Amino acid sequence: MALKATIFKAELQISDLNRHYYESHSLTLARHPSETDERMMVRLLAFALFAAPGLSFTRGLSTVEEPELWRKSLSDEIELWIDLGLPDAKRLGKACGRAQQVQVVSYGGRNADLWWKKIAPDLKRFKNLSVLNIPFTSSQALAKWAERSMQLQCMLQDAQIWLTRGEESLEITPDLWLKAGQT
Repeated sequence: MALKATIFKAELQISDLNRHYYESHSLTLARHPSETDERMMVRLLAFALFAAPGLSFTRGLSTVEEPELWRKSLSDEIELWIDLGLPDAKRLGKACGRAQQVQVVSYGGRNADLWWKKIAPDLKRFKNLSVLNIPFTSSQALAKWAERSMQLQCMLQDAQIWLTRGEESLEITPDLWLKAGQT
């Protein structure tokens, strides 16, 4: 018998001072049986980082032809493709051909560092690709916040992310490994 996804609910308040985006989102996240709390929470963080009208979660791990999140135009063109983890260059090449912008949010500490050293030369040809890395200690701390029902506040300013949950707070400074349009 196949295992079913576990459903998580998140009330996420976003204050993005960089983009002047201030919204509250009621989100439902289906965690695939093979997905870790760390990955699910990085997925939620990616939503907060790129939140905009039309941004939505896809079928994720169960569908390899789709990213974790995307934003589509009214004519169904992919405006933003967001992948998590350590995707290979072939997958990213296909994504860059299909979407106006492609964003990778990597995590995983040493594995992410090794992945980047290996793949970086192959990615410089993609002008619409950006890669952001979440430091290992941050993704691990964020994983501990995973609960079936969550209320989180996220404030973004410059290159800093502040997340709060009740009285707890977490500051994350992601590493920008590649910015679209730069080689």
